[in-house]
Amino acid sequence: MKPGEVIPVDGTLTQGTTTVDESSLTGEARPIDKTVGEPVMSGAINGDNSFYMIADKTADDSQYQNIIRLVKQAESTPARFVRMADRYAVPFTLLAYIIAGVAWYLSKDPVRFAEVLVVASPCPLILAAPIALVSGMSRASRNGIIVKSGTIIEKLATAKTFAFDKTGTITKGHLTVDTVAAVAGYTKQQVLSLAAGAEQQSSHILARSLVAATPDSIPTATDVKEITAQGVQATIDGKLVKAGKPTFVSTYPIQQVDKTTVYVSVDGAYVGYVSFADELRPEAKGVMAALHEMGVHQIMMISGDRQPIAAEIADRVGIDKVFAERLPQEKIAVIKAITKEARPVVMVGDGVNDAPSLATADVGIAMGAHGATAASESADAVVLKDDLSLVSKAVDIAKGTMTVAKESVLIGIAICTLLMLIASFGVIPAIIGALFQEVVDTVTILWALRARSDRRTILAGNSQSSQIFEN
Repeated sequence: MKPGEVIPVDGTLTQGTTTVDESSLTGEARPIDKTVGEPVMSGAINGDNSFYMIADKTADDSQYQNIIRLVKQAESTPARFVRMADRYAVPFTLLAYIIAGVAWYLSKDPVRFAEVLVVASPCPLILAAPIALVSGMSRASRNGIIVKSGTIIEKLATAKTFAFDKTGTITKGHLTVDTVAAVAGYTKQQVLSLAAGAEQQSSHILARSLVAATPDSIPTATDVKEITAQGVQATIDGKLVKAGKPTFVSTYPIQQVDKTTVYVSVDGAYVGYVSFADELRPEAKGVMAALHEMGVHQIMMISGDRQPIAAEIADRVGIDKVFAERLPQEKIAVIKAITKEARPVVMVGDGVNDAPSLATADVGIAMGAHGATAASESADAVVLKDDLSLVSKAVDIAKGTMTVAKESVLIGIAICTLLMLIASFGVIPAIIGALFQEVVDTVTILWALRARSDRRTILAGNSQSSQIFEN
């Protein structure tokens, strides 16, 4: 396997050492070191070293294909959903027949029955709602959100539960410097500079993060030597600086930190460490607040990452429940366990391991800018920009669209009902009633097209909620 390649099948590493990115499979952002004899999973991305492996399974039995099978199983059992137009169809039909029947009975004239039914146009149900939904989908696409069907707009508008993946969704999916600790008389800036100086010639993902954290104070390093899966040593200002694992940098015991960490020593003496964390999206907290404002009852995180990390991120952004260390099958189980009262449920994710959950949820939203193809294909909606706030924007658009759709249907029904009552007295001949049908159609269609406007929103700013409906 060459650097940067996607591992095609599950297997065992037989020669060399490397670091792999399994975030799209497990949800854990930190790179995983692999040495001879350790398993590697299909779908993981190889780091900066080449290695040899032996396939333990065929492609069809590997981890990636297992996830794809879960997606297909979820898609084959869609949840039942009643569309808005269906809820009005039966009452409207009964009302039309009652008015027509009463008119016939009182007038003793069967023509009166026909005159009433002629103006009982079903077009508000047939045309208004679909046109409003298509207009809403058009508005969403202009904002960088692809919604695959009108039914998804309806479900988004009434969503009661949101479930988010962590890595690449709430966070940016790449590690940045989080904490610097210094001992033995060194300052934090000195420890960070020494670590960056030793690592500056390395192509490791953590080396790039170190250099990016202190680009203007990196000392010159000579005699640089990188030991794969252990660390880097270099001579800086005449001293031997080591950066890497605790057993590599010092022969003395070092208290380890439960994070992705680079430990630093100078001439064999431990001087401090630099820890890394997946960078939180700055808009994440605002998105959770906006969703709560729009009536979402419950927001949860379902992640494959470790419990302490997931809980910390959830607390920082305002998430209600955390389900950590979940495999793809377990993520599906969490979504299926959500009660009927808490549905529709929306799942938001970006990785291969999120694809089955996206297909299982009532609505799946994929972060498509940098996400996995499998996630986008299994999702009902795809966010094309690397911006989590578009998730709350999608809900905002859906709610505005459904308000327009309901208005257009009710306006059409109200006009038809008025015309039926007038026709029941024999005032409107059948031929004139047919012309009035076209008027009703035109009014409801024009009203439904108002859903295309970006001026229709239920959110005013990020911190307050109000209802705004403008022409």
